[in-house]
Amino acid sequence: MAEIQVMKNILGENDRVAAENQALFAEKNVYVINLMGSPGAGKTSVLEKTMEKLKDKLKMAVIEGDLFTSKDADRIEKHGVPVIQINTAGGCHLDAPMVQKVAQKLDLDGLDLLVVENVGNLVCPAEFAVGEDDKGVVLSITEGDDKPMKYPLIFKESAIALLNKADLLPYCNFDMAAAKEDITTLHPGMDVIEVSCTKDQGLDEWCEWLLSRVAAKQKKGE
Repeated sequence: MAEIQVMKNILGENDRVAAENQALFAEKNVYVINLMGSPGAGKTSVLEKTMEKLKDKLKMAVIEGDLFTSKDADRIEKHGVPVIQINTAGGCHLDAPMVQKVAQKLDLDGLDLLVVENVGNLVCPAEFAVGEDDKGVVLSITEGDDKPMKYPLIFKESAIALLNKADLLPYCNFDMAAAKEDITTLHPGMDVIEVSCTKDQGLDEWCEWLLSRVAAKQKKGE
């Protein structure tokens, strides 16, 4: 019982700070998406392609979460997008206090879109809100079509799933139809897009989804 109570206290404090973050982002009319997925799923590659396509349409920034190193942040920075690195030093997820601390360093008044790229993990990031408007999950087809049912919470919590590396489908034992059915069973009505960064597949649809979310947030704030 003690362990359960401690976990409740941790989540309760996190939710309190997440609400503060969400209020700040609402005040600034910044749409925030918490992008999650396994290590190697291709989250950073998707982000790079997103920045290429939206650089003339949106003012963006990225909060980059990793256990160690700044390699992903260095990749983002090359695209001329403001990026702040958070190293968790072994922690398996970002939390609201971490995001609150670094968000103060961003010019939120000059942003339309803030992407929080979470630590590579299909479990913990889904449990901790950071103040985002939506969560999104990137699943590489190389991980297998059984992952949605093995890690259901991340799909239940996400507003969109990007099934990445779709160009490798002929070479992988991955049932696309079954994966989509499992995802929409877990989260009815969820948007699911097949994506390939190397073949530029599905990325325009993903970017249009983001643009629509940003526009809805800004309209709400008028």
